Amino acid sequence: MKYIVFLLSLVFLASCATPATSNYSKIEYNAEACFGFCPIFKITINPDRTAVIDAERFTFTDGSKDDFSGPREGIFKTTIKQADYNKLISLLDELNLKNLNSYYGNKNISDLPTAHLRITFTDGSTKHIEDYGKGGTEKLDEVYTFIEELRKTQTWTRVAK
Repeated sequence: MKYIVFLLSLVFLASCATPATSNYSKIEYNAEACFGFCPIFKITINPDRTAVIDAERFTFTDGSKDDFSGPREGIFKTTIKQADYNKLISLLDELNLKNLNSYYGNKNISDLPTAHLRITFTDGSTKHIEDYGKGGTEKLDEVYTFIEELRKTQTWTRVAK
C-alpha cells in the first residue's frame, strides 16, 4: 500500500512539473506607438522559452516628454519562467488562433496603439493579427496583457543598445 501511495504521489508531482507542449515554433508580439507614453517594443519568444525584446521606448521605463528624443532602450534577452511560458501557451491555445480575424480596430480614432501578434505554428503555417486599439476580443486582450507584463515579471539582460 505504501508503494502505491508513493507511486501515485510521484505521478502527481511529475504531472505538475510537466512543461506545456507547444504548437508554436515562434511567438512574436509588437507593441506600437500612440500619441502618449505607450510602450514600443517587439518581443520574440521561442519554444525553448528564450525571449528577446527589442525595446524602443517606455518598455522598461515610465515615459516623460524628454524621453521622445532619447536613445532607444536596447535589446534584452531572458529565459521565460516555466510557469509563465505554460500560462502563455494555455492562453494562446484558448484563442483558436487560426479562426480569428487578421485585423481588428477602428481607424477613425487616431490615438490608439496597435498590437501585432504573429504566430508561427510547428506545421509551418502562420497567423498575423493586427489589432488597432488592442480591443479585438476579450481573450486576445488577455494575451496582450500577459505578454506585456512579461517585461516586468522576468529578469531581462541587456545584450545590445
